[in-house]
Amino acid sequence: MKRIFITLTFVAACTLAASAQKTITNVKCNADQNVFIWDNTKAPHSNEETNDEVRAENGNFAHTSSCELYIYKADAANATGQAVVILPGGGYGKVCIEREGFKLAEHFKSIGVTALVVKYRLPNNGHKEVPLEDAQAALRYARKNAKKLGIDPTKVGIVGSSAGGHLAAYTSTFTPDEEKPAFAVLFYPVISGETCMTHQNTFARLLGKGHSLYVREQYSLNNRVTPTTPPTLLLLSHDDRVVPSINSILYYNALKYYGVKAAMHIFPEGGHGWVGHEEFRYDKEWRLHLKRWLDELERK
Repeated sequence: MKRIFITLTFVAACTLAASAQKTITNVKCNADQNVFIWDNTKAPHSNEETNDEVRAENGNFAHTSSCELYIYKADAANATGQAVVILPGGGYGKVCIEREGFKLAEHFKSIGVTALVVKYRLPNNGHKEVPLEDAQAALRYARKNAKKLGIDPTKVGIVGSSAGGHLAAYTSTFTPDEEKPAFAVLFYPVISGETCMTHQNTFARLLGKGHSLYVREQYSLNNRVTPTTPPTLLLLSHDDRVVPSINSILYYNALKYYGVKAAMHIFPEGGHGWVGHEEFRYDKEWRLHLKRWLDELERK
């Protein structure tokens, strides 16, 4: 009887500790609205994070255990009806929400596209289903609240940078056809898990240490493209040493093979992580390519 009492007490203590875990919400930014989606106690799966959420001086989140949306609503005067769910990068070890989230969202808003920036739960070394759940939840929220957001529920796309690009492509290929995003925009994305061309930490954090080669191949998203993968724009630099350009090339080739509408622009230089840096030599060019791509989707 004593042993049972001790076990129950231990379980109760663990539950209390999990519920007391601190999350960071309502971050100050230029968003028009923020929406809390869920945390580990409410989501379908938990990433089993035990640390409190942390926000560094540069704005990056770490140890995320909750999902929240920051919504930048396009002005009615120039709204196209399109919307994007934005997934910042960070190698699945952090969420770089300032430049690759808030700053990028401000640009989308300026061209008439409503943007929902996602502070997503990180996979915490192997909980690969968790960030996907958060991205899919953001898509559902946008569509369910389309009237309130002033958008067309059939024109909700997904955007991601680096590991966020992997998550955007992951969502594009693993989500059931009827729920897939309408289009995707990938900035210098991680795609392949092949040792010679991947960002190793991204795959290690997503799939966990010691994962098999078979699992890695399953989450190499060039292997997951089908004819129903959404139209995709890829933007990257030739001299990217963090995520080699071959990642995007493999994804583009797979899209082309299956007849999916796609475009890819490889800038001669710029390295990795240039979204939100106005000093990037091709800053005006990528913005023009993006606007032209979105306009072409509208005309279709």
